[in-house]
Amino acid sequence: MHFKRTSIPGRPMGLMWITADRVFYVGLLGAPAVRTMGSVIVYVAVSGVIRIRLQDGEWQTTEMAIVPPYVPHQVESQARVINVLKIEAETVDIEALPDVLKGRGAVDEPQFVQLVRQRQRELSAQGCAVDLLKLDFDKTFFGAALAPRHIDRRIALVLDRIRRDPSAPAIAEECAAMAHLSFSRFLHLFKQEVGAPFRSFRTWKRARCLLHYVNREANLAHVALDTGYPDSTHFSHSIRQAYGLKPRDIFAGSRRLALFDDSPRAQWAAVGR
Repeated sequence: MHFKRTSIPGRPMGLMWITADRVFYVGLLGAPAVRTMGSVIVYVAVSGVIRIRLQDGEWQTTEMAIVPPYVPHQVESQARVINVLKIEAETVDIEALPDVLKGRGAVDEPQFVQLVRQRQRELSAQGCAVDLLKLDFDKTFFGAALAPRHIDRRIALVLDRIRRDPSAPAIAEECAAMAHLSFSRFLHLFKQEVGAPFRSFRTWKRARCLLHYVNREANLAHVALDTGYPDSTHFSHSIRQAYGLKPRDIFAGSRRLALFDDSPRAQWAAVGR
């Protein structure tokens, strides 16, 4: 499916609520190109159905789908917009996730579909008047905090460094030294603890930075530098791998997006406009 943006002056076309470790997005999906993100992703149709394909599997039609972290996939929406929940994989115990999040691909969870749609209606109706800083993301959607992942303290130090400033250089050799581990041991332990190779994790965290800028009037070359990319070519390639869209298309589709950003990154991004 292809989307063409039409705007209603003064009114947002969707919303995105960003915390340090979670995202709730209601908006345009874009073309069904392959995308790969380091989150547990939940797609919920706003109305009608969606179609999804994981890796090279068959297309599935459903109201809700789950995509595990770092799994390439394609998704289409029958409606013009879609609901998306993203949960940063390194922050939760994957094995202890609630049953509603343990599926893969199309899942049959009508009660959760209705809950997400209700939350979407509530937040959209309140618009910019809603104070998301007073809401708890996990309780809002799952009724309780999701069980955290327990990570070796040496790797946790590296994760904290990257998550505090994803745009800053994070060279694997330097991170290994920071963790007081040999390079090979660090790479092995990182993947064991985090569930993804260091490079994949680092690439995703940098791409995630883009979310803080999407509805700002910003020069894309400046955004590329602000988010840690060495040049516009690298920036565009990395963003297309993660989101299946060119950066300029993401920005074009987000101009009427109401952005609620209560993550530590928000203030820094505002300075970088």
